[in-house]
Amino acid sequence: MTVVTRFAPSPTGDLHLGHAYSAWFAGDVAARAGGRFLVRIEDIDTGRCRPAFIERNLDDLQWLGLAWEQPVVLQSERMDLYREALRRLADLGVVYPCFCTRKEIRREIEAAAGAPHTVAPDGSAVYPGICRALDTAERDDRIAAGLPHALRLDAARARRLTGELFWTDRAHGCRTARLDRFGDVVIARKENATSYHLAVVVDDAAQGVTDVTRGEDLLEATHVHRTLYALLGLPPPIWHHHGLCRDDQGRRLAKRQGDATIRSLREQGLSPEQVLAMARPSSTPSP
Repeated sequence: MTVVTRFAPSPTGDLHLGHAYSAWFAGDVAARAGGRFLVRIEDIDTGRCRPAFIERNLDDLQWLGLAWEQPVVLQSERMDLYREALRRLADLGVVYPCFCTRKEIRREIEAAAGAPHTVAPDGSAVYPGICRALDTAERDDRIAAGLPHALRLDAARARRLTGELFWTDRAHGCRTARLDRFGDVVIARKENATSYHLAVVVDDAAQGVTDVTRGEDLLEATHVHRTLYALLGLPPPIWHHHGLCRDDQGRRLAKRQGDATIRSLREQGLSPEQVLAMARPSSTPSP
């Protein structure tokens, strides 16, 4: 099987050092195996993504010396694929509408303080299931009234359908999928046919990605993704979650923190080799 990897940034700003390493890592895995390296633009967040950053991001990647197969896929042009996947999940009975506001969810969680599993492994709050028990008529009435809502994946029903699931990570070994630890995650919204979780699974499968390489901050999200692969009847890839780029205090570099961008380092006169050397994590798993 030909190895296929990808790098998939969101165009919400300029790429930083962590992106540089992640892109290089994916390209290197493909190159070592004589495989294919893809770039995909994850621009489903229309409130934060900007078209101008797409060109800037691609320009930075080219400056780093990376080459990928054309064309570059934009998630915003693939909404029909996500709607079809969502329909298939609905047909399985594992999706339900949630009309809760953030305030209502927070209040319910606070009222259940001390209850087990109120926080997911990724640090997010576990949804307490407020809308899970709504009957069909009430759900239909609320939707007909135009109430804003999210679509959540019913973790318990999904587990009954899939049975026990496993996934393989080249850096972390064989793992058991535990969707229950995350509760009923959001996979779409009324105004958007997909979430990150659903889109990344649909796209990686559609593009034939065999090795999903990404930062270890997304390790726990793989519990959700492995479940979606099974529910949608898609062949799962192998994952490889690499180390993260951190500053001298051990803090993970992030776009939202205003950390040094590839663009700013270019403007300071650094070479691609110098930038990639700066980007390498202190402890790097081998590709």
